[in-house]
Amino acid sequence: MSVLGYLIPAALFLGLLGLAAFLWALKSGQFDDLDGAAHRILFEDDEPNPPPKQEGRKPDPRDSDKAD
Repeated sequence: MSVLGYLIPAALFLGLLGLAAFLWALKSGQFDDLDGAAHRILFEDDEPNPPPKQEGRKPDPRDSDKAD
């Protein structure tokens, strides 16, 4: 029964900590646009992504023939 003397304050502390974290997230705007990310993935970007850089690749001698 004496364990309840430790568990009840610990539970209250964790509950208040969770409430404080929720209120902080609410105040900082974490819940402002819940549907934005879900809709953003459905639409095409205006600009295509640039091709990835290929660092460390040896130049292909066949590419120099095309430049002439």
